[in-house]
Amino acid sequence: MQKSSWSYIIFIICIFWSIKIQAQTSEEKIPLKVVLNNLSDQHKVQFNYQSDLLSEITVFPLPKKSTLNENLKHIESETSLRFTKIGASIYTITKPFIICGYLQDVISLNPLYGATIRGEIQTKITDDKGFFEIFVNSLDEAIEIRFLGFKTIKKQARFFTLEECATISMYEEKQQIDAVVVEGYLVRGIDKKSNGTTEINFSKFTSLPGLIETDVLQTVQALPGVLSIDETVSNINIRGGSHDQNLILWDDIKMYQSGHFFGLISSFNPQITKTATVITNGTDASYSDGVSGSIQMNTDKQIQSNFEGSLGVNFISTDVFADVPLGEKSSLQIAGRRSIHDFVNTPTYNVYFDRVAQQTEIANNVESVVNSNQNFNFYDTSLRWLYNPSEKDRIRFNFILINNNLTFDETLMTNLDLDTKTSSLSQNSIAAGLSYERQWNDHFSTHFNVYNTDYKLQAINANVLQQQQFLQENVVSETGIKFKGLYKWDNLFLEAGYQFIESEVVNTNDIDVPRFLRRDSEVLREHAFFVQSQYENNNRDFSVRPGIRLNYIDKFNVLLAEPRLSIRKKLGQHFQIEALGELKHQNTSQIVNFQNDFLGVEKRRWQLTDNYSIPILKSKQASLSLQFSNKGWLVDATGYNKEVVGITSQSQSFTTKYEFTKTTGNYNILGLDFLIRKQFKNLSSWLSYSYMINEYTFNNLEDIQFPSNFDATHSFNFGTTYSNNRLNISAGLNYRTGKPTSIPLQGNEILNQQVNFDVANNTRIPEFFRVDLSAIYKLKLSKGLRTEIGASVWNALNKENTINNYYRVGADNRPIKFSRESLGLTTNFMVRFYF
Repeated sequence: MQKSSWSYIIFIICIFWSIKIQAQTSEEKIPLKVVLNNLSDQHKVQFNYQSDLLSEITVFPLPKKSTLNENLKHIESETSLRFTKIGASIYTITKPFIICGYLQDVISLNPLYGATIRGEIQTKITDDKGFFEIFVNSLDEAIEIRFLGFKTIKKQARFFTLEECATISMYEEKQQIDAVVVEGYLVRGIDKKSNGTTEINFSKFTSLPGLIETDVLQTVQALPGVLSIDETVSNINIRGGSHDQNLILWDDIKMYQSGHFFGLISSFNPQITKTATVITNGTDASYSDGVSGSIQMNTDKQIQSNFEGSLGVNFISTDVFADVPLGEKSSLQIAGRRSIHDFVNTPTYNVYFDRVAQQTEIANNVESVVNSNQNFNFYDTSLRWLYNPSEKDRIRFNFILINNNLTFDETLMTNLDLDTKTSSLSQNSIAAGLSYERQWNDHFSTHFNVYNTDYKLQAINANVLQQQQFLQENVVSETGIKFKGLYKWDNLFLEAGYQFIESEVVNTNDIDVPRFLRRDSEVLREHAFFVQSQYENNNRDFSVRPGIRLNYIDKFNVLLAEPRLSIRKKLGQHFQIEALGELKHQNTSQIVNFQNDFLGVEKRRWQLTDNYSIPILKSKQASLSLQFSNKGWLVDATGYNKEVVGITSQSQSFTTKYEFTKTTGNYNILGLDFLIRKQFKNLSSWLSYSYMINEYTFNNLEDIQFPSNFDATHSFNFGTTYSNNRLNISAGLNYRTGKPTSIPLQGNEILNQQVNFDVANNTRIPEFFRVDLSAIYKLKLSKGLRTEIGASVWNALNKENTINNYYRVGADNRPIKFSRESLGLTTNFMVRFYF
C-alpha cells in the first residue's frame, strides 16, 4: 500500500475520534436539580426533598422520548435515590440507607431465627444467627420487629446503631407485665418477679452448695420457706405443708411423681428443663390445686436453627440431650437419663441405696429369711416437638416417661429345702400434652392446652414364711383441658378462660392366701372459669393483680369461689412492699399406710376426695413482705398466715402416736421468712431464716391441738457462691429444729399390747445440721465443643441426722425405738460435654 493511502486512513480515523470526543463532551453530567426542574416543567409535577440532599449529585442527560416513570427509574439506578409518589403530582425524594443487627433472647442469649423485620421499603427474616439487614428511606421510618412469643419492637430507624450491627434483645411477651424486680435473689439465675413468684432460669444459673446438676426440686429447697423434712424431693414442704399439697407442673402437665431413687433426686431431666417458677402465695387464677404451693417447670420455648446436644455422666446416672432442627419452622428435643448401677457400682450409689433401704425388709428381713439379688434402676425419657406454622402460631407437643423399679429375692432357709420368692416395688409415670398458641394481633392472643397424665405405684410383697403374696396398686389417670384468651393494653391486661379436669384414682389390695381382693375406683370431674387482670403504671413502681376462679365439682354439686390478689408498690429508690393473698382447693391427697408399707420407701397412695371422710382440701393465705436493695445488698422479710382445712391424719405422715388413726382436721401456720444477701462482682453470699408456728387441730383426737409433723420452728440456710466464666464454687450449711415426735408415756409404756404414747408431738428429734460443698469447672475444648467437670460433697462433716423415728412392741413387752437417718458424707462427680 502506498504511503498516501496510509495517510488517508489515519486522517479518517482521527475525524471519527474527534466526532466521538465531541459527542461525549456534549453528554457530560449535569446537576440533578437541573434535570428535575426540566421534568417538573415537562410533566407538571413537583419534587419535595431536603435542601442539601441533591447539592452534589449529577447525572447524565435523560433520553428525550422517555416517560416520567422511565426517567425516574433511570435516576434511581444511577443515584440510589428513591422517588415516592405521595399525591397526584407530588413526589418525595429520599436517600435510603442500611440498618442491621442481631436479635437474641434477653434471658437465654440465644439468637432468634425467623423473626420478621418490616420497614417501608423491605421486609426481611433473621437468619440462624439472628442477623438481619434492611434498607430504610429515612431516620424517621418506622421499623417493626416481630417474633412469636416475644414483645413486638417498634422503633424509628434513628434508634438503631448505624455504624455497626448491634445486638438487640427481645423480651418474652409475659415479661411485659411480670418484670424482674430482684435479680440474683440468691445467686445469678434466681430472680424475684413483680407478681410475687420466684423464677429459676437454668440458662443463667451458676451453682448452689452441694449441687453439680441443675436438679430442679433440690434447687427450690434453697429458697426461704421451702425445705424437705426428710431430705427428699418427694417430700417438699412449702411453708409447712405436706408434699401432696404442692402442685407440680411440667410444661402445664400435672405430675403425680416427682422423684427418682425414691425421692433422693428429681425425676425431671435437668438438661431439658430450662426454668422453674416457685409460687408460695398469690397464685395465678388460671391454676388450681396446690393448697400449699406450686412448682412450675418449663422447657425451652424457642426453635433452634442449629443442632445442640449434651452428654453427661455422674456417680448415679448418665444422660443425653439433643435439640434437632427440622427445617426452618420446627425442631425436636429428646432427653434421656438412666441409672448406671447395672454397669458400675459406685460409692455414691451405695450410700443412696443404704439411705432408702434402712429399717425395711430390704435391709433387715425376719430371721431365717435371706435377701439376695437386690436390683434397682431408674430412667426417664422426655420428648418435645416444636412447630411454628406461621409467624402468629405456635404448637408444642410434650411427652415424658418416668420409671423406678426395685426387686429382691427372699429365700426361706430350712433344713428341708430352700424357698425363694421375689418382692418388688415400682413407680412409673407417663404423660403427654399438646398446646397451641396464636397471637392474633399486638393486643390479643389465645392459648389452648390439653394433657393426659398416668401414674402407677405397684408393690408385691412376697411373704415366704406365710407362703403369701400381697399385691398393692395405686393408679392415677387425669385428663385436663384449658383454654384462655389474653387481651393487652400498654399497662393493663385482662385474661379469661375455662378449664376442665377429670381425675380417676384406683386402689387395689390383692392377697392370694387367704384369697382377698379389694378394688376401689373413683372418678371426679371439675369445671372452672377464671378471670384475671393486671395493671402496672408507667413508672413500673406499682402493680396490682386481682383475679377470681369459680370451680364447680359436679359429683358433689359444689361451687367454690377463689379470689387471688397480688399488690406491689415501690417505696422510693430502694424499698418496696408486697401483699399477696389467695383461696385455693384441692381434690387429691396422699394417704400413707405405714402398716401395709413393707418397704417404707415412697409408699404413699393418692386418693380422691369423697367430701366426707376425705374432705375437699381448702386453704386461705395472706402475706406481707418488705424488701430493701442497694449496692448489692438485699434484705427481704415476709410474714404470712396460712390455714388449710380438710386434711386427714393419714396424709400427715404420723409414725408414732396416731399412726393408725383415721380422722380429719386442719392446720394453721404463722410464719416469717427472712433473707439477707450481698453480691459482689463474682461472689454472692446469703443468710436466710424461717420461723414458723405450725399447729394441727383435730377435734376428734385426744390431743386436739399440737405441733405439726412438718413444723420446723427455726430454720437457717447460709451459702456463698463464687462464679466466673470458668469456675463455680459453692459452700453452705443448713440448720433447723428437729421435727416433732411422740414418745411412750414414762411408767406406762405399753397398754393393751400397744405402745402407749404421751402427749402428741411433745418432744422433738435432734436438730438437723449439714454442710455442703460443690465446684464446677468449665472448659472450651474446640469450636462447638465444651465441657464441664464437677464435684460435690454432701454432708461434708458426716453429721448423723435423725429424720424420723417410730416404736414397736418388743418380745419383752417393752417399746423398741427405730430411727431413720439422713445421708451421711456423700461425694459425687460429674463430667458433661456440650456440642
